[in-house]
Amino acid sequence: MRRPLPAVLLATAACAVPAAVVPATAPAAKPKITMSGSTSIKPLAKKLIQGYLKAFPGAAQFSLLQGGSDIGVTDVAKGRVSIGNVSRDPVRSDPGGLVFNKIARDGLCIVTNRKNPLPNLSQADVQAIFSGKVKRWEDVPGSTVTGIISLYARTPSSGTQDAFQNIFMGQNLRVSAGAQQKKETGLVQQAVASDERGIGYLTFEATAGTHAVPYKGVACTLRNAKAETYPGVRNFWMVTRGKATGATGKFLRWVKGNAAAQRIIASEWVPLKAGA
Repeated sequence: MRRPLPAVLLATAACAVPAAVVPATAPAAKPKITMSGSTSIKPLAKKLIQGYLKAFPGAAQFSLLQGGSDIGVTDVAKGRVSIGNVSRDPVRSDPGGLVFNKIARDGLCIVTNRKNPLPNLSQADVQAIFSGKVKRWEDVPGSTVTGIISLYARTPSSGTQDAFQNIFMGQNLRVSAGAQQKKETGLVQQAVASDERGIGYLTFEATAGTHAVPYKGVACTLRNAKAETYPGVRNFWMVTRGKATGATGKFLRWVKGNAAAQRIIASEWVPLKAGA
């Protein structure tokens, strides 16, 4: 008959649990920052995200969607995203509780096809063309093409459309119902670049392949916008629901105050002056 093991040996055996079965501590999940909204702001937002992650590797996960400025406002107001990218100024119909964080300024260029390099347009010219009062290129001074003018515009939910309305058209005129509406900045660019009778409006960054028409005698260039001589300039905003906190707050503080972020903005957009 086997004798029972001493109590001390039993206790020792009970404690000899292999270390491999002790669960390891899971790594903390990265905070996620989601954005939606303006197609005009997307290129800038993408560069800012890249710059932020270069400065702070692994600081956050980002998701960048589009849809238009009004989509960005709606999404952030309903808590669907952390930030709504908006290329128009706040309006009374915006939901309450939103904070509009101005991050940069951007120019809007009137663009034509390269086969029709208009030398200049006055505000009266722009209003006559886009309202549909002037319908043929023969009636536009400096035109090198003839025929019916092809108007290209953004959809009503676009911040670019709202900015164009306020800067160029004024309160008493509207873009002609005959204009072909495009959901994205790139679609306007493609349409004008491929249509010799086309005319539209684009952010500075998206004018490649088109002719940017001088407005009121001033060339539509980034240099002129920075010098405050080009009049067709609008604001870019990153909108949050309430004051941004946590990872979103850190990102926005970097965007608005960091020298590297300002260099990114200045590369193709107009950085804000101190106190703007």
